[in-house]
Amino acid sequence: MKRQLSCLATWLGLVALVTVAVTPAVAAWEPTKPIEFVIPAGTGGGADQMARLIAGVAEKHKLSPRPLVVVNKSGGAGAEGFLHVKAKKGDAHTIVITLSNLFTTPLHTGIPFNWKDLTPVARLALDQFVLWVNAETPYKTAREYLAAVKERSGGADRMKMGGTGSAQEDQIITIQLEQALGVKFTYVPFKGGGEVCVNLVGKHVDSTVNNPIECVSHWKAGRVRPLAVFDAGRIPEPEWKEIPTVKEALGSDIEYLMLRGIFGAPEMPKEAVEWYAAFLKKVYETPDFKEYMKQGALKPAFATGAEYVKWLEENDKLHRDLMAKGGLLKK
Repeated sequence: MKRQLSCLATWLGLVALVTVAVTPAVAAWEPTKPIEFVIPAGTGGGADQMARLIAGVAEKHKLSPRPLVVVNKSGGAGAEGFLHVKAKKGDAHTIVITLSNLFTTPLHTGIPFNWKDLTPVARLALDQFVLWVNAETPYKTAREYLAAVKERSGGADRMKMGGTGSAQEDQIITIQLEQALGVKFTYVPFKGGGEVCVNLVGKHVDSTVNNPIECVSHWKAGRVRPLAVFDAGRIPEPEWKEIPTVKEALGSDIEYLMLRGIFGAPEMPKEAVEWYAAFLKKVYETPDFKEYMKQGALKPAFATGAEYVKWLEENDKLHRDLMAKGGLLKK
């Protein structure tokens, strides 16, 4: 009897081994159709450039089995894009690149959207801001320019500050300058950062607070001049490091960094989130992306999971406080 039981156990064990051997492994999730990559901003700006670079790098290095299809939805300071993605509940083939308008647009407009509606995937970088003027103006320093701004603050011909959108990052920084230095600008909103810098080159505005990547080509062409960086330290890249911080240039401690992050649609499947996080890490580590970060003076800041969510929670509160001080919250 014992021998029969022993033989039965051996036979069952062999059956189990054969079953395991012939059962195919469950394949890890990956995209099965083109990925819609939404940009809640206009063409030519920092978010647009980064999204298109990611799509190009993915194709060049064959990092995705399906292509990323980039779509601009800039209406309502990005509200169009955010609401579009919010409506794709459970969709594993829709992602969105986000700026800090992720926080500012709902706070200012009251649209039914919060960053918590989406699925955090990865923070790629933090973008800096630079005070720019046209290269043909006489202003060689931020102090010289702000002195001129102050002289015209009380009249109808105030200096014009161009920026991306109303009540967005650029206007928040502009208000911080006004409050810290007792000056007044006429703020002129545009749809995207590329359009902002073009208008500075065309002398339709007197200054901007563009991201480095949005004005670097015009700077290299000698059309615009950087006066100060809105960060705690200077940009470390060789071609940027001579630009002083706002604190060095003006004595005012004004710092602001903008998100360059990726989110998925609401309730995106966990396995899809993991695939996108791994995919973006591969993109982040390519020579192409590293060179883009260097040229655009972007701060490396890759983060996923709990680290990313914690940063989002802290910056949600920060933007609420900044916008309250600037009178930009929806009444």
